[in-house]
Amino acid sequence: MTRVHKIELSNIAEGLKERAKQLGFQQCAITLPDLQHEASHLRCWLDKHYQGEMGFLAEHFEKRIDPTLLVEGTQRVVLLRMDYLPADVSLFKTLTNADKGYIARYALGRDYHKLIRKRIKQLGQWLEEQCQTSINFRPFVDSAPILERPLARDAGLGWIGKNTLLLNQTAGSWFFLGSLFTDVELPIDPPETASHCGSCTACLDVCPTNAFPKPYELDARRCISYLTIEYSGSIPEELRPLMGNRIFGCDDCQLVCPWNRFAQHTQECDFSPRHQLDDIDLIELFQWSEETFLQRTEGSAIRRTGYQGFKRNIAVALGNSKGGDRVIELLEACLASNESALIKEHAQWAVEHLRNRTADANALKIIDFPLAQRLDL
Repeated sequence: MTRVHKIELSNIAEGLKERAKQLGFQQCAITLPDLQHEASHLRCWLDKHYQGEMGFLAEHFEKRIDPTLLVEGTQRVVLLRMDYLPADVSLFKTLTNADKGYIARYALGRDYHKLIRKRIKQLGQWLEEQCQTSINFRPFVDSAPILERPLARDAGLGWIGKNTLLLNQTAGSWFFLGSLFTDVELPIDPPETASHCGSCTACLDVCPTNAFPKPYELDARRCISYLTIEYSGSIPEELRPLMGNRIFGCDDCQLVCPWNRFAQHTQECDFSPRHQLDDIDLIELFQWSEETFLQRTEGSAIRRTGYQGFKRNIAVALGNSKGGDRVIELLEACLASNESALIKEHAQWAVEHLRNRTADANALKIIDFPLAQRLDL
């Protein structure tokens, strides 16, 4: 798009970033819609089948490396970052209590997709007003074949760490990413060309299921986030004891990342925990009916796993809990109920695991708590 003078575009770009902050984004940057340099890396990852059952990641390959094929006429991609960590949540307290259900921090509040997409749309409308002519723009938040992290790195919002997440020197990794595709040829920002992970391997070492074959590479098939959210089948038995009390997602690699000592707390009340899900007993969760699940997860990202997947995950967590008569009673009642075969399979495993487990203190693999204390999170 060449309808706006370059000097004006520079001023508009600065105004765009200021407007993004007014809309609640902590950072805004601009890059070109070109990821050809990611093609070989993505193809290699897919060839190893590390995507598991997430077949959608193998679809639209060309669109992932050439965003202009996704939205015709795109000249720029505006990347936006929004923090999501509330100030009043104790992450370690829940994770280190085997009788509580741990839910990934990003999913405890209201589903971020609609909130962020609405804000990005408003940003696009502001851009159109400033250009004083009709423009093409389209907002995205995890809703299309887009490689957000490489684009964000190319826009200078951070580097991709050894845990494959985007890391920012002043904000760590506790943030959401969104993008605005536009045909307005705004000046681009310099990319992040360096990695600041150094020799640190904390994120790799702490992974409960050893889901990182090597630095900067994730085998989703072993990742707890994949197993508890995206995967709909029977969780491999050898991985179940390693999942601990994590019932929806996993934050371990973020919890130990030294850069997250610089993480900023969010001001968005929608990201605050709902229904006390940041501090809730597994026993209570396992007694939820499907109706209760749908009611309590309305407007929540937790809906993605569905009732069957959620209760399957809780059954595994109960098998890794401290146990007790009440836990055994609930699991056995489940086996005698009309719950699905999937849920019953994991409940049966939990009963057997609790009965056969020794008092070995290493039965549960959790993050190194002294390290957590040093990070002061």
